[in-house]
Amino acid sequence: MDEIGNPLDSHIRPPIVTVSGLSKRYGSVIALDDVAFSIHRGEILGLIGPNGAGKTTLFECVAGVQPADRGTVVFGTGYETARRGDVLFYLPDGIAPWPDQSVEWALKFFLDFFGGRRDLVDDMINRLDIAPLRRKRIGALSQGQRKRALLAMGLLTPQPVLLIDEPFEGLDLRQSREAAKTLRWHASLGRTLFLSIHQIMDAGHVCDRFVLLSGGRVGGEGTADELASLAGSRPGVTAPADFEEIFLALT
Repeated sequence: MDEIGNPLDSHIRPPIVTVSGLSKRYGSVIALDDVAFSIHRGEILGLIGPNGAGKTTLFECVAGVQPADRGTVVFGTGYETARRGDVLFYLPDGIAPWPDQSVEWALKFFLDFFGGRRDLVDDMINRLDIAPLRRKRIGALSQGQRKRALLAMGLLTPQPVLLIDEPFEGLDLRQSREAAKTLRWHASLGRTLFLSIHQIMDAGHVCDRFVLLSGGRVGGEGTADELASLAGSRPGVTAPADFEEIFLALT
């Protein structure tokens, strides 16, 4: 897929995280139902699904924010005995941490507390246009400004795998494109990104592979071409013309 960078070779890379049989129930509501997929080193994996599909619950269970009822999250070669927090960093959506502190203070905190990438600070500030926000209180930022500031904080963390819930929420078209370019640049440095996205067009511009989630169940996993082939193999389904049709055919 030319628009999202290199045709993916992640399927021949070793998984850095393998999720198997992950299930979560809230009373009578099944939030996750036997979810299984893998995250490969150096890729941008998109978790694609509508609001209410279970994406945030899946992220929280993978990151260890809340326990799953069943299933496993296993780390690959080199991380077999690592703690989850040493491998994964989870950036939730819709949060405003330290609302009375400045963006400058928060960036410094991320660098000092997590031992983040100081060599990336200037690039991150320029790419996400953070300079005008550095002295502003986090609580005084607009939704889009706060999202850009949070993205910068998350991208400065040192864990090899970064989970970001809705990285484009609150951003306008131009900001979304710049954020997508920043994410692709960051992945090119060797970081593995797992993004939860409900806008299919946004996902198509940044992700290498996709996990399609609907009603807490995985409908497919793979590159756009692999998912198109899978959808076209379904009885009564003609070859989908675009990614939206692929998603509808598989979920």
